[in-house]
Amino acid sequence: MHIVICIKQVPDSAQIRVHPVTNTIMRQGVPTIINPYDLFALEEALRLRDAYGGEVTVLTMGPPMAEDALRKALGYGADRAVLLTDRYFAGSDTLATSFALSQAIAKVGETFGTPDIVFTGKQTIDGDTAQVGPGIAKRLDLLQLTYVAKIASVDLDAREIKVERRSEGGTQMLKSRLPCLITMLEGTNEIRRGSLKDALCAARTRVLKWSAADAGIEDLTKCGLRGSPTVVKRVFAPTARAEKAVQIDTAEKILRDIADELIAAIFTRQPALEHELAFNGGA
Repeated sequence: MHIVICIKQVPDSAQIRVHPVTNTIMRQGVPTIINPYDLFALEEALRLRDAYGGEVTVLTMGPPMAEDALRKALGYGADRAVLLTDRYFAGSDTLATSFALSQAIAKVGETFGTPDIVFTGKQTIDGDTAQVGPGIAKRLDLLQLTYVAKIASVDLDAREIKVERRSEGGTQMLKSRLPCLITMLEGTNEIRRGSLKDALCAARTRVLKWSAADAGIEDLTKCGLRGSPTVVKRVFAPTARAEKAVQIDTAEKILRDIADELIAAIFTRQPALEHELAFNGGA
C-alpha cells in the first residue's frame, strides 16, 4: 500500500504578519510548525501503513526551510519525504497550489508507485480555506472523502474503503473505491510520539528536493502569483467592540428565572427582535 500525505509548514498563528503590498503572508522571522490538522492525517496514514504494510510518502510545497517540517514528519515514522520548492511557486493561492501538488503527486506515483490513498488535513490554519485537498482530487480525478472522522475498514483485494464522515446533519458511513483522497478532521486520533529509531532515521534520510521541472510541471503560468486568480483586497484585524458583554448572575436561581432574565436582556438590546417574534407568533 502506498500512501501520500500532503502537509504544510505554516507560521505560528499567534505571530502572523502580512506583507503590506502583496497581501501575502510574511514567513521570514516567524516561528513555523506543521499545520496541526495535517498531523491527524499523518497519524492516520501511518496507522494504515502499520496495519496493511507499504510506504508513506510525505509531500510539501514551500521554501527550502520547509524541509524542517518534512524531517519532523519523518521523525513520526514516514518512509519518504519530498519537498517541492521553486521560485515559480511563490505567492500561490489554492488553485495554483493544488495544481503544483497534483503534478508532484503524479510524479511521485511514476517514481515510487501509484498511491492508493492521498491524505490531507481538512484545512490549514493560515489560509483556512479547505480547498487544496478537493482541488488535488479534482485534478487527479480521484474520488474524494472530505471531513473524515474515522476510517472503518480497508479492503485492498476489493479496492474499497469505508469511512465515517461528519456532516451538519450527523455522521455518514461512506464506501468508496481506491484510489481516493481523504481530508481528515482534527481530534480523530491520538498523534504518536516518534521512536528513537524514527528520529535517527529522520536525521539520516535524504529529503528529495524537486523543482518545477523535476516534478514534470511544464505550464508555469499555472504556478505562483501568475497562476493565482485570487486577489486579497485588504487584510486587517477586526476592531474590538466597545460594548462589553453583560454577565447574568445565576447564583441561587432556578433555570426558569435565569431563562426569563436572559430573554429580557436580549430583547432590551434588540427590541426589533422582540417585535419580529411577536408578529410572527401572532400570524
